[in-house]
Amino acid sequence: MLTGIVAAPDHAQAQPVPRAPESRPTGRAGASESQNLDGYWVSVVTEQWHLRMTVPPEGQFSMLPLNQAGRARAAAWDPQADAAAGNACASYGAPVIMRVPSRLRFRWIDDMTLQLDIDSGTQTRLLHFDSTAAGADPEPSWQGRSIASWEGTGEERYLTVRTSNLLAGLLRKNGAPYSEDTELEEHFYAFTEPNGDRWLIVTSIITDPQNLTRPYTTTNHFKYERNGAGWDPTPCSVDRPR
Repeated sequence: MLTGIVAAPDHAQAQPVPRAPESRPTGRAGASESQNLDGYWVSVVTEQWHLRMTVPPEGQFSMLPLNQAGRARAAAWDPQADAAAGNACASYGAPVIMRVPSRLRFRWIDDMTLQLDIDSGTQTRLLHFDSTAAGADPEPSWQGRSIASWEGTGEERYLTVRTSNLLAGLLRKNGAPYSEDTELEEHFYAFTEPNGDRWLIVTSIITDPQNLTRPYTTTNHFKYERNGAGWDPTPCSVDRPR
């Protein structure tokens, strides 16, 4: 009698078990030593001084990619009417608040929520690492709904924040608008110089299909302060730089 061994078809061979994706710590546990943002930071204005440290002149829209509709809305803006309507904080919304000369204060209010206070305009942002905790559809507000995550690896990690659900506001205090459809993406990266000075770089990418021809990107610089001695909360204003 002839006997033989029949090879199993390829698909029947033992297959390697796929490895589960590596779980990375998030929230407070995900912050590397270099990216510990806790504490106070102050704006260092090194460019566009005339647009940030003073109230921009009427019609000064240089470097803003406003479309025709955006320019028309800006031309029709009435600052006193805006203030009377309760919109004095329109130029302190999340898309532009990092651009306002300010002091920042970061602190964790729980393991998955980083609170960012800004003394100019007395604004508070909540950066949620748990998207479910932010609520699926909160009411639109000046600071919107912000979902945060750590990107990168090791000491090269940085914080990314995506914000939506915003009230319509102003890119500048001369009427340059952004709409309620605006979406904001931010990247926060901290580093320490050899002399011990700590710096925070915040890159903001603003997308608004109603008023902008393309995304508008800004980069803002902050220096770490050892205490809150300079903390100076101010109300929103339509006619003061901060």
